[in-house]
Amino acid sequence: MCAMRNNTKIAVLGGSGFVGNALCARLATLGYGLCVLTRHADKCRHLRVLPALSIAEIKNYDSETIARHTADCKVVINLIGILNEKGRNGKHFHHTHVAITRHALRACEQNGARQLLQMSALNADPNGPSHYLRSKGKAENYLMTFSPANTHVTIFKPSVMFGRGDSFLNRFAGLLKTAPGVLPLACAQVKFAPVYVGDVVDHMVASIDNENSFGMSYPLCGPAQYSLKELVRYTANICGYGTKIISLPDSLSRLQARLFDYLPGKPFSTDNYNSLKFDSVCKQGICCPTPLEAIAPAYLDRRRSTSPA
Repeated sequence: MCAMRNNTKIAVLGGSGFVGNALCARLATLGYGLCVLTRHADKCRHLRVLPALSIAEIKNYDSETIARHTADCKVVINLIGILNEKGRNGKHFHHTHVAITRHALRACEQNGARQLLQMSALNADPNGPSHYLRSKGKAENYLMTFSPANTHVTIFKPSVMFGRGDSFLNRFAGLLKTAPGVLPLACAQVKFAPVYVGDVVDHMVASIDNENSFGMSYPLCGPAQYSLKELVRYTANICGYGTKIISLPDSLSRLQARLFDYLPGKPFSTDNYNSLKFDSVCKQGICCPTPLEAIAPAYLDRRRSTSPA
């Protein structure tokens, strides 16, 4: 087993996801010991090749279970999050974003972990327009209000993230692939400042054991802003789809969201629509350097080349 950096072992909750894959790879390269907590160990099989990494399959993210599996971890990173829920009343959002965050903080306090890194979202607000943003905001408030003196909290609030395996540009690439020449697009004029997942990981790694990051909350945005329609058109161009993108007015955007609430996988939902009432751009915060155009073509064009003719 590789020697651990500064004898520091890090627990990652949600390590099998998009950000988790990139973060675990970076931390392992730097020599940190890692423990990934997951409900589905089979989804983490690709991580087993990383040095000094163990995987703990758990049934529930309650404080006792988290504490038991992170007893020797000095840093805990919570990446657990969802973009949609099965229902529409916000209960699953609250459980995933608020309750699990509380359990993670209690586990940190019990074990004497010195730092908790929390993945949140730009525009997170307890009084926000959607269950997603409200639950993220409530989790932030809980951490900043109730974190014990010996556990320092650092929060990251990115705009939409891109990179190989993302659920944003890849989702639209999939929709464009099946669209019958036309794609009606809800909330087409909302603006984003897409941020590269590698830049987000850089800031997370730099915050570990960095006293300047204790108690801080970092909005993270990329170097340029785009409307949603511009991003979808860009994706179509890279993938080689000649799909016509039609901007829907607000009334039809809301109707599309209500209809899509009942589709398998919820490609769009009423909660997504409500989240898009505000631009996802940084008024203040960190401008990450990597442009969309430097990364996206490599994995979007690959989708095109591997698609059936």
